[in-house]
Order: sequence, then structure tokens, then C-alpha cells
Amino acid sequence: MLEIIALIFLTREIGRLAQKKGLKPIAWKIYTIAGWVLSEILGLIVGIMIFGEGNLFSVMMIGITFAITSYFILKAQLNKMPDFDDDINRIGNN
Repeated sequence: MLEIIALIFLTREIGRLAQKKGLKPIAWKIYTIAGWVLSEILGLIVGIMIFGEGNLFSVMMIGITFAITSYFILKAQLNKMPDFDDDINRIGNN
């Protein structure tokens, strides 16, 4: 349950950042959710390979770590993009 609440707040943050960059926020929110889910599944697989099926807590921590890392990777990609600058509206104002 806490994971879903965290994902809601993180998708809102990605949406605000995408809008600031002049991109479609809904697309980046979908990327965030898809990246989160897919990387968490990958993390669970890696956790099972490392710890086995008996150590559920460690497997879940690896899965959540992968998921959070996917958020930071996506946010870094958005931060690299230039901010939206409305040059068209400023052409005649100089």
C-alpha cells in the first residue's frame, strides 16, 4: 500500500517536471509507472537468484531498490532536457 502512495507522489513529480520541459506529462507518468513495475519485477528476479525464495524480505528490498532506481534514472533523463522556453511569444517584445 505504501508503495502505491509513493508511486502516486513520484508520478506527480515527474509530470510537473515534464510539463516544465514542455513535454506531455501523461506520457512521462506512464513511463514512470511502466519503468517502476518492470524494474521491480527484474529486481525480484535478481533477488530470488541471489537470496533464494526463502528470504522474502531481502528479495522485496532488492525489488523496491530497483524500482526506486528506475525513478531516479527517468528523472535524470528529464533533467537533461532543456526547459521549455516560449521564444515565439518573445519575438516581438525585444
